[in-house]
Amino acid sequence: MQLSTDVSSVAQVIQLAVAPVFLLAGVGSLLGVLANRLARVIDRFHVLEKRLAEESSADDYSSTLSTMVSLSRRARLIHWAISLCTACDLLVCLVVVALFVGAELQIDLSTTIAGLFIAAMLALIVGLSCFLREIAVATSAIERLDQLASGLDSNP
Repeated sequence: MQLSTDVSSVAQVIQLAVAPVFLLAGVGSLLGVLANRLARVIDRFHVLEKRLAEESSADDYSSTLSTMVSLSRRARLIHWAISLCTACDLLVCLVVVALFVGAELQIDLSTTIAGLFIAAMLALIVGLSCFLREIAVATSAIERLDQLASGLDSNP
């Protein structure tokens, strides 16, 4: 009888841990996207760095430098997003550990689990906000080009 109760208890804990594990997978995928974006920003930055050394005109130099500043802002935002999403994943891992430790030692860790989960969600919210801000910075350059092109088209 005790064995079936123990197995049942473990099964319940596993059921409780399934949702956080799906969250881990989702945030892990997001981390892959963020890391890819960061790699592309860094690669583009290095290309512009080389071009900056070769620039001859002041206008080209200024334009390249402006793009590099924008890429630097983007890289900083992605860095924060990656850090916060990683913190979220670590906190979710602690939630899963706390679920099993609480069940195994038969101690009430509900407040700890709730606190860890709330902290994980706050980290994810701020990380996603950084990601949205980075996208806004990236698309603002395109919008500026559209405005320039519209201005050139309307001038005879």
